Amino acid sequence: MHGNMMRSPLLIIDLLDHARRQHPEQQVVSRRIEGDLHRSTYREIWQRSAQLANALQQLNVKPGDRIATLAWNTHRHMELYYGVSGIGAILHTINPRLFHEQIAYIINHAEDQFIFVDLSFIAILESIADQLPTLKGIVVMTDRAHMPDCGLDGLYCYEDLLNAQDEHYNWPLLDENTAAALCYTSGTTGNPKGVLYSHRAMVLHAQATASRELLDLSRDAVLMPMVAMYHAGAWGAPYAAPLVGCKLVLPGAGMDGASMAELIEQEQVNIGLGVPTVWLTLHNYWLEHGIRNTYLKRVCVGGAASPLGMVALYHKHHNVYWQPIWGMTETGPLATSLPPTPDVMALPLAERHKLQATAGRAAFNVNLAIFDENNNALPHDGVTSGELRVRGPWICSSYYRNSDMSAFPDGWLATGDIATIDAKGFLRVVDRIKDVVKSGGEWISSLEIESIVSQHEAVSECAVIGAKHQKWDERPVLLVVKNTNADIDVKDISRFLDGRIARWWMPDRVIFVESLPRTGTGKVLKNELREQYGTILLES
Repeated sequence: MHGNMMRSPLLIIDLLDHARRQHPEQQVVSRRIEGDLHRSTYREIWQRSAQLANALQQLNVKPGDRIATLAWNTHRHMELYYGVSGIGAILHTINPRLFHEQIAYIINHAEDQFIFVDLSFIAILESIADQLPTLKGIVVMTDRAHMPDCGLDGLYCYEDLLNAQDEHYNWPLLDENTAAALCYTSGTTGNPKGVLYSHRAMVLHAQATASRELLDLSRDAVLMPMVAMYHAGAWGAPYAAPLVGCKLVLPGAGMDGASMAELIEQEQVNIGLGVPTVWLTLHNYWLEHGIRNTYLKRVCVGGAASPLGMVALYHKHHNVYWQPIWGMTETGPLATSLPPTPDVMALPLAERHKLQATAGRAAFNVNLAIFDENNNALPHDGVTSGELRVRGPWICSSYYRNSDMSAFPDGWLATGDIATIDAKGFLRVVDRIKDVVKSGGEWISSLEIESIVSQHEAVSECAVIGAKHQKWDERPVLLVVKNTNADIDVKDISRFLDGRIARWWMPDRVIFVESLPRTGTGKVLKNELREQYGTILLES
């Protein structure tokens, strides 16, 4: 027997419809590529999304067509989030920081029909244009005055397209399981893999993201996603912000410390989203300019483990709560978090900081488990570690146009993370399977060493890799980036680690470097570090 409830589909466009009805004058502020600071409202975003939908229809875009973007965080990109998915097409956000060969592969694998591109990334398309057989046209996301003089064929001007269209569109009533968005992983080995999100998954993810269990958003929030809109849907910010009606500040290409600090001060941003590197950049800018007071209350941090040193640093210097989150492109992306609830804030500071260096707890409907190499479920005792698996209504069940199901055993997503889960549900990611140091048959957590070293006042950032060893198979090698003008040597690092880790975990080599190589989404490229330093212990 079924219940007598209406079967209203969960559709992405309804998130924006809600915002324009309930919060029509709430601001969406974005720093545009042209250099100006643009202000619009949810009502205007709604109207322009309708104009975009009409323009797409005029370009003969059909339901199911893939429409790509190479773009930063701006109001125009947000209009694409709604206008493309709203007509039943699929928004394909592409990471412009990938190698050009990977970008061409992604566009061809998805069979994109049109691509919307910011002025910053015209050169990328010029270098690969002759390799894209499915592409029917390129829309430059600017106005007529800023249209580039380039050698690309089939160019359209974004503002010209919209200006020619009506502000009303009859949005179709889609099946909620219709594909809405496509994002490829930024893996460091092999070709990127596509994750195809549905309307239902994204609406449920938006509701969870706004909830107290994840980002805890309200109308009073001023949210600035420093995670790019080309990566995992900017962690759901363009969907969750309209749902609650909060002010949304989109930084464009301004990912440097000065640009971030300026927007935070000017727009009174109180919640930020981003990887640890972003917040390290902001802290260094503040430190250099003697800035301590800020409107910022929380930084929600994912994409890499939260170093304990950064947790303490943001509390001590800025009184900002470091809120850990965990997720992947494959998980919607947000799955766990640790918001500053009264019980968390009542803990002694050292205990609270330790919890903030975990990944927090799972949101409603997200199930976590850990398994050993023989596919046996392991206890959630906070000690036993195994590969983390996850499942839920916004978790990927297979990769787009990919028959390899090895990452989806028994209906789970195998994440490739080694983790522990305690009896209260707190998740701690110990390491990536590919990054753990295997020494004499035992595991050494690179993340644990990195978290401890990060607490040294002279350390800006660090990374641990497993280097080949004649006797022990692998031993840890520590790469350290010093703070500006810091005076520190190998003996200082050894003394700092002494008593904090087991002696057999001590790095066999400490190397000071100017910087660490990173992916386009801010993750340290440990494969490059292994390639450069992986045999250093054999050489000596």
